[in-house]
Amino acid sequence: MGTEQPFLVVENDLFVYMMKRANLLFQKTCRATIKEDCLKVYKHEMKKLKDLTSVASKISLPLIVGSHLIRRFSIWSSVGTSLIRTGGIAEILLQKRVLSFVHVPPPRTGLDIADGIYRCLKEWEIEGKIFSISVDNASVKKLPCGGRLFHVRCCAHILNLLVKDGLSNIDFVIEEVREAVKYINSSEARRQTFSNVAHQLQVYDRKLLLDVPTRWNSTYDMLSTALKFKDVFPRYAEYEPHFHHLPNEDEWKNVENVCEILKIFEVCTNVISGSDYPTSNLYLIEVYKVKETLDRSAPSKDDFIRKMAIKMKEKFDKYWGECHLLMAIASVLDPRFKMKLVQFSYPKLYPPNEATKNIKEVEKALEDMYSDYLLMHNSLVKEASTSSGGSSGRSNASMSNEGTPLESGWEAFGQFIKSVDLEVPEKSELVLYLEESVHNVQGGGMHSFNALEWWNIHKLKYRVLSRMAMDVLAVPISTIASESTFSAGGRVIDPYRSLLAPDTVQMLICGGDWIRQMYGIKKKLKREEIPTEVVPFQTKLFWYIGIDAL
Repeated sequence: MGTEQPFLVVENDLFVYMMKRANLLFQKTCRATIKEDCLKVYKHEMKKLKDLTSVASKISLPLIVGSHLIRRFSIWSSVGTSLIRTGGIAEILLQKRVLSFVHVPPPRTGLDIADGIYRCLKEWEIEGKIFSISVDNASVKKLPCGGRLFHVRCCAHILNLLVKDGLSNIDFVIEEVREAVKYINSSEARRQTFSNVAHQLQVYDRKLLLDVPTRWNSTYDMLSTALKFKDVFPRYAEYEPHFHHLPNEDEWKNVENVCEILKIFEVCTNVISGSDYPTSNLYLIEVYKVKETLDRSAPSKDDFIRKMAIKMKEKFDKYWGECHLLMAIASVLDPRFKMKLVQFSYPKLYPPNEATKNIKEVEKALEDMYSDYLLMHNSLVKEASTSSGGSSGRSNASMSNEGTPLESGWEAFGQFIKSVDLEVPEKSELVLYLEESVHNVQGGGMHSFNALEWWNIHKLKYRVLSRMAMDVLAVPISTIASESTFSAGGRVIDPYRSLLAPDTVQMLICGGDWIRQMYGIKKKLKREEIPTEVVPFQTKLFWYIGIDAL
């Protein structure tokens, strides 16, 4: 179940031989028995996961529509979850789960998908806990705070669109290198000759890579790897008289300039595309770096670099030209940044007048959101006080019957503390938090810092603000990690197993994910599983939902 193998593998003679070599007491079993065993494990783990989701107060959904064509031409839906579990002052844990992988019958309209989402949420009893929805590159509807805060688009998809638009203008720079690599990789003899020449010149690096033109990251890998063999190509041409795709010095210079720009996007994509969800405080500084790179490249003397940068900037302004409140608020709730990162990056991201206006908008949104959380907190405190008062009254009555005083000094002091706690302090937690200096990370570098752990440590100091921070940081701005579910579905529902029952498919996909999580086995996201293009909805046969919850 955890390795996406067919049930029939347990009846394979080589599998049985291997198991008997490992354990002499192993007895061969049939696929039907294994299926029943997997079903028992699935139901047991489902019950445990329901206990985990029951403690969530708010849930964020990364919603993805993807494609996988199988023999029956059916549509499936997948629901995943990332949970932050809290219990009193217990530790906060960010976790990833796949909740459902279910069949959606035709005609597959928007209403059908919406009904499928609701049925899933109903089954898991989380339909009343929705906090936000993240999508690939479309707008989103956010429920709390009047819908102003969480206009969430997948950062990885937007980065991909930027680069693809830019590369479409410089095919002539890439083509000569691509043809050279294609020629050398077309036969084993040519690869061996090239490798021998490289060793003669003491160039010891991995072999040349041929890109997939629809995947910009593979194009970057091809160009950056070819640059390392820059001096090998001329020597190889001396051994191979039919090799006519030798880039000249100017062309290599162009490739080097392109790689300098693509390197920034590669780093950003690696941060965003982690197999575990990065928390939402990590994105603003990456977006700033992209914008700073484009602004620096736009006035370039190289005509092709200038055209590429201008094309990318147009796409950047289309998706990130407006103030991205969630990204900003999440960065403010990172104690390393607070308002400083917003004040630093916004003048780069927006024109001067807009930058000032957007900074004020972030401040106003922070205050409004904090006010909402303060009202909820005070309401919970009042409810707790009322409940405690009722039980205290019954206790005092019984004590009075026994001749004991109605209340002791400790009880009176406790009532006083409850009344004081309900009073609004002179300075709010938000103001106190922002007035303090930023947190300096000691050792391990900035990337070793975990904002959720920091808020977990300081949640007694910031009772209201910590809850707000945990909810915001749990919202996924990237859907990349969730999309690996599609690849898993493609391996389980392959052409040889396309008639699997929907319940069996769900058991294999979800159960495998739960088992890997149970034993701490991380499934590395393959490069080919990282989506690098946005497919029109009409061609997609799967939709995926992920959930972040607090």
